[in-house]
Amino acid sequence: MDQIATTPFVPRNVAELVTHVGSVPGERIRLSPAPGSATEADLIRAYEKEKLLCELIDGTLVEKAMGAIESYLAMVLVEYLSRFVRENDLGILLGEAGMLRFSPQRVYLPDISFISWSQNPMRELQKQPIADLHPDLAVEVLSPSNTRREMKNKRNDYFDWGTRLVCQLDPVSRTMEVFTSPDESSVVGMTGTLEGGNVMPGFSLPMARLFENTDRFFE
Repeated sequence: MDQIATTPFVPRNVAELVTHVGSVPGERIRLSPAPGSATEADLIRAYEKEKLLCELIDGTLVEKAMGAIESYLAMVLVEYLSRFVRENDLGILLGEAGMLRFSPQRVYLPDISFISWSQNPMRELQKQPIADLHPDLAVEVLSPSNTRREMKNKRNDYFDWGTRLVCQLDPVSRTMEVFTSPDESSVVGMTGTLEGGNVMPGFSLPMARLFENTDRFFE
């Protein structure tokens, strides 16, 4: 993982910039404000004025990758998670627009964030638009433009941040890769069951149920 920056990263050239933000496609890297100069205020402004979801990576705005099927699957999963979290009074869930501050120079927007009551999330959310909270569980629904390097960087940051479980849902292979550390994972396929581990003990969801309407979605 790149070392957490305390000052903005100012690239010497385009190649260095692309590599630093996770080798994402160039069309997702915002050039205004100039890379290395973007702030949290720019991140909020992009959402409020352009309805554009971006993440802040060391002074550079990177547009969040999200398509229709990815959004659909995230919403279906949120439905099941939300019911379980409410019934067991575990905490709160945030969606893809939930801005969480990892460091003064990094703000991420997981597709789904579960935040336990132990972090006192409601008090923090009411203080500012970007919350100083970490997801106990972070779910990322992969889009075609997400790169391996990008997701690896984010996993490193999530676990350094205090996240205990990271799930990467792949709509193409219809699998969920469940990480208990940046490099340790297990894969749940269509015949398997997604479980909450020690973050949400007792939660279980057959993967087939998560995808049960996707064929209808594409008709």
